Amino acid sequence: MGPIIGHNAHVRLERAFDSPEDKRRYVRRLFATIATRYDLITRVLSFGLDQRWKAQLVASTGASVGSRALDLACGTGDLAQRLAARGASVTGLDVTPVMLVLARAKPANAGIRWVAGDMTALPLSSASVDVITTGYGLRNVPDLKLALAEVYRVLDDNGRLASLDFNRPESAIVRGPYLAYLTVVGAVLGWLLHRDPDTYRYIPASIRRYPGAASVARLIEDAGFAEVRVVPVLGGLMAIHLAAKRPIAGIRNGSKSTS
Repeated sequence: MGPIIGHNAHVRLERAFDSPEDKRRYVRRLFATIATRYDLITRVLSFGLDQRWKAQLVASTGASVGSRALDLACGTGDLAQRLAARGASVTGLDVTPVMLVLARAKPANAGIRWVAGDMTALPLSSASVDVITTGYGLRNVPDLKLALAEVYRVLDDNGRLASLDFNRPESAIVRGPYLAYLTVVGAVLGWLLHRDPDTYRYIPASIRRYPGAASVARLIEDAGFAEVRVVPVLGGLMAIHLAAKRPIAGIRNGSKSTS
């Protein structure tokens, strides 16, 4: 797949949100293009604070020795590495094969299992993991409700979900400058890193279309999760969502109890 550059980038970006399949194709092409620069971009756009946020996210899961952990949209493996450092047995899943190549190449990621897959059709058995994390994953899935249903399915009873992502501020006074910053800085980075100022236009475009933190929390609740919490980050420009899968009385892992 070729890079997303020039005038055609505008055309494809505007069509990227026409349907789940259009978004799926666009996201795969985009992340294949930017994979080698992904770590740098996340550092710059987060003002260098992303590592602190990721540490906070992983700590909130309670992952420990023996935990079965799954990091979705794992990228180059930052969250997966932190989960493994806590003694968890970790699988990192991403839809972009080149991201997994880069993740495997990091010495600190030794021992982590890497899987190519789509968050809307997870290649895992039901109730097979204790912890699921994702950084910038929910915003990029082609069908958020379907992805959350899959997350719920593969989590075991009492399993925990933790997600970090950009937020869409409710206040227009905050939202306007925030999106303008991402647009301008993204254009500069796009030119410097790819000789194309449009490469990172998807980021503010996707935030404009992404539900705000409160709406995402409601979608998580609608998927069946309990104890849903939103932790504002960077004054609400980012958000961490935390939730738990609690067993329903008389039902375990989706099956009626016979005991």
